Amino acid sequence: MSKVVSPPRRVEPRFYWTLTAIFAVVFVASGLAPLDRTTWLLENALVLLAGVAIWVLRKRFAPSRRAATLLFVFMCLHELGAHYTYSKVPYDAWLDSLTGHTLKDLLGFKRNHYDRLVHFGGGLLLAPLLRELLLRFSRLSDWGARLAAVSVVMSASLVYELIEWAAASLFGEGVGAAYLGTQGDTWDAQKDMALATLGGILAMLALGSRRATPNDAEHPSSGR
Repeated sequence: MSKVVSPPRRVEPRFYWTLTAIFAVVFVASGLAPLDRTTWLLENALVLLAGVAIWVLRKRFAPSRRAATLLFVFMCLHELGAHYTYSKVPYDAWLDSLTGHTLKDLLGFKRNHYDRLVHFGGGLLLAPLLRELLLRFSRLSDWGARLAAVSVVMSASLVYELIEWAAASLFGEGVGAAYLGTQGDTWDAQKDMALATLGGILAMLALGSRRATPNDAEHPSSGR
């Protein structure tokens, strides 16, 4: 006897509007006296494009609570990096004031690793949303969508590094260096891409081995 699959629960639009309103506050706060206004504008160019994409797809695709929340967390992390510039986010100063210790002292860091955190988060926090998009707009199986999501993360990370390189070349030293944020690491781009890929792989493995149902492709807005 076949098992009856109950239809997914719809997420109330109010949930999305709440996240949007909170992010709007974070975005405005990030733009108040940023450390470098030009770098802030460059960092938020992609945020603008993401906002346009979300607006265009709003009637055809609504992500699950989980995917929407993870996207929200990633965008907030990005805005923090945009405000201070990624290489100067003072997380060590914050930890020192709270605990009397810093990650630099505890782990021997020789650079600011906030950019590494956000690149890793780009895979970990965005891959679930990409999987839902692929299930909605393609005929891929669940595991096919997961593999494709990781591939998209890898490709997007590569494209982002190329955009950073192009922007740094265009603006030259100063603004270009702040936007690029290599901090003297020759292999910065490769490490960033590797961390994004690792984050995407971990995210897809963390979802477990549940098989996709037809409802997954038709209604990715479930409350799973």
